[in-house]
Amino acid sequence: MVTCDYFSASDDDVAVRVLDQPGGPNPSVFDVVPLKGIDPVVVMAQLEAILTGCTYDEASERPRAGQVLSSPEAESAFIVSVSDTLQEALASATHSSLVEAAGPWSETDELRQYGITSDTALEVLVLLCGLASRARSAGLRLFCWWAL
Repeated sequence: MVTCDYFSASDDDVAVRVLDQPGGPNPSVFDVVPLKGIDPVVVMAQLEAILTGCTYDEASERPRAGQVLSSPEAESAFIVSVSDTLQEALASATHSSLVEAAGPWSETDELRQYGITSDTALEVLVLLCGLASRARSAGLRLFCWWAL
């Protein structure tokens, strides 16, 4: 399964420097939420569509949505940006809106293949919401270290 560690950083350059360290973002330096199999491209665009009421295509075409910031051809790991729209939707989400989103999100093919239930999806959403809220408070952006 693919390793996806979501973390916050001040900008793209700082985020990409995570690749210089073995094992991804260091939790003593970055605020990190490890989420195996929760990919930053398709799964995050699906989540953004559910949370914001837009279409998957609209979510996937937003600036910074699933944008690879490092060369995947040269690495076994790379950094992917999370859209500011999704970050804001997560940071401002209420617990009840996360509960509402967990069911439809867990029913997507990508999450179903890993056996993720709506309860597990809610746990993931709570973790992502916390990360996004802390990042917003600190003026940081969200990224994903995606390792094969």
